[in-house]
Amino acid sequence: MQHFDAIIIGAGISGISAAYHLQTHNPSKSYAILERRESLGGTWDLFNYPGIRSDSDMYTFGFSFRSWEDKSAIAEKDKILSYLHDTANEFGIDKHIQFNQHIQRAEWSTADARWLLTNEQGEQFSCQFLYMCAGYYSYDQAHAPEFVGQSDFKGEVIHPQFWPTDLDYRDKNVVVIGSGATAITLVPSMADSAKHVTMVQRSPTYLGSKPAEDPVANKLAAWFGRWAARWWFILNSMFIYWISKTFPDFTKRKMSEEIQKILGDKFDPKHFTPTYNPWDQRVCLCPDADFFESLKSGKASIETDRIECFTQTGLKLKSGKELDADMIVTATGLKVQFFGGMEFFVDNKPLDTSESYVYKGMMLSGVPNTFLAVGYTNASWTLKVDLTHRYASRLINYMDKNGHRICQPQPQTVLNDTPLMDLSSGYIQRSLAQLPKQADSKPWRLNQNFILDNMALRFTSVNDSSMRFS
Repeated sequence: MQHFDAIIIGAGISGISAAYHLQTHNPSKSYAILERRESLGGTWDLFNYPGIRSDSDMYTFGFSFRSWEDKSAIAEKDKILSYLHDTANEFGIDKHIQFNQHIQRAEWSTADARWLLTNEQGEQFSCQFLYMCAGYYSYDQAHAPEFVGQSDFKGEVIHPQFWPTDLDYRDKNVVVIGSGATAITLVPSMADSAKHVTMVQRSPTYLGSKPAEDPVANKLAAWFGRWAARWWFILNSMFIYWISKTFPDFTKRKMSEEIQKILGDKFDPKHFTPTYNPWDQRVCLCPDADFFESLKSGKASIETDRIECFTQTGLKLKSGKELDADMIVTATGLKVQFFGGMEFFVDNKPLDTSESYVYKGMMLSGVPNTFLAVGYTNASWTLKVDLTHRYASRLINYMDKNGHRICQPQPQTVLNDTPLMDLSSGYIQRSLAQLPKQADSKPWRLNQNFILDNMALRFTSVNDSSMRFS
């Protein structure tokens, strides 16, 4: 059995962040990264659908400790993977990764102050501290509802999560089911070589257009350094989010006007008028207006309707309209999975995460020596996980200094429950019953605000009334 002071589950963006902070701020600690796949990168190694790219700017999606140097604020998969590999190599993080390690069980012993981890081959690892950086969705299953008559369809049905590398859609009629970030990326990418691409959405999504290369950010970077461009995006995104939540009607009108300006006489409000307010769900980004340009050119189109059934040659909609298709792409979403699907036991008792509260967005009540990598819903994922891992390093150093082996957050009073995430997105709503809870008071409430978290996680004491040391 291999023992390390700390074990990091997952070698994606979150895992690389955890490793950097651990080896930089806790250099005496030994660690390993256990990755179930054959390569690092997480999401960016798994997904292969056409056009896959970041859905937030890379200045903030990149790490705080290694700036994003490319001029493109919105980057495709190859650039992101290269950035992750280069980061892992530059800091020697890649030497700590063990691939093909699918951990399925984690058991905590208070007597030993250790986690015992077991992989699918039965091999075991132990550690004092556990970093959960496995992401928030299942790699093995996607959200793929079965449509009436789906087996009757004579063409190919593809889910983006399991995209075949040799799939040929040239000169074919393609229907994409869905209106989230994946669909908005797929449509313009496939429209370049497909005969026609039709996006079928049950209801519209908020869409925003930004240049892939932000002129303001690039000027700031040239004048003051990359940190200035990073803060431009941090403050800009916070301002847009505040405006959207404070003045939703104004925001809806401005977003609609921007789309109408691009599409001209091809603008139809029924395709671009969601039933909810901006940022009740994430806003989908269209770099350089690529999605709108594909509609404008006639290579792509939208149908806002419900699906009656699949037919042998395509889809039949509730309105009675039939769509011919050679290929149907079901961009129907992810299946949320907490803790990477691992079974957890604390002193032989199975852990029910739905009974736990999230502490400072980075730990769970009743779960010792375990740090969660959970990003923002309204900003870049990496902004929060970098703060989380820096705080974890502070906490570990405090424990060493004071002779503690165990830290465990625990509420001191009865808390008023609230849902963990305030998004109405389908993938969130489908999984709320499985997710931990938050409360209406700190430190059991998520900020969803980088500046507040930056202050709270960098400068406040790690020894507060809700943290128990032993």
